[in-house]
Amino acid sequence: MTGIDIGINKEDRLKIAEGLKRLLADSYTLYLQTHNFHWNVTGPQFRELHLMFEEHYTELATAVDDIAERIRTLDVPAPGTYRSFAELSSIEEVEGVPESGEMVDILTKGHEQVVKTAREALKLAQDGDDESSAALVSDRMRIHEKTAWMLRATRK
Repeated sequence: MTGIDIGINKEDRLKIAEGLKRLLADSYTLYLQTHNFHWNVTGPQFRELHLMFEEHYTELATAVDDIAERIRTLDVPAPGTYRSFAELSSIEEVEGVPESGEMVDILTKGHEQVVKTAREALKLAQDGDDESSAALVSDRMRIHEKTAWMLRATRK
């Protein structure tokens, strides 16, 4: 097999992949939190939140695959263990089962953090002239910004 030659030098590919690894870790951590809250939500908004959380974790499951595959496309191994995600993620794990309103607040903060992580990865992709990674990250930002808005709207 020949080496990779996609018009992005090795140094830039490695930098971009590192940003994508952090985005992957934040996305996977948020996926786990969302799935956990889907299973454990209770209260007057149970049905609405249960279904909303399911929509969110289903979307995140596809996203983590897309991000990991982009890392691989850059010829860098994608992280895939809880330990590596914990080391790379900027989203804190939640112990226990919070009440439903706190779940919404935690997930809102998580989506906003993913947007911040995505902004950092976007800059690396733009600096490395990697339009494919930039497009992926930009799409992720839009989705997380909208999801955070929808979560905040449930708390009004």
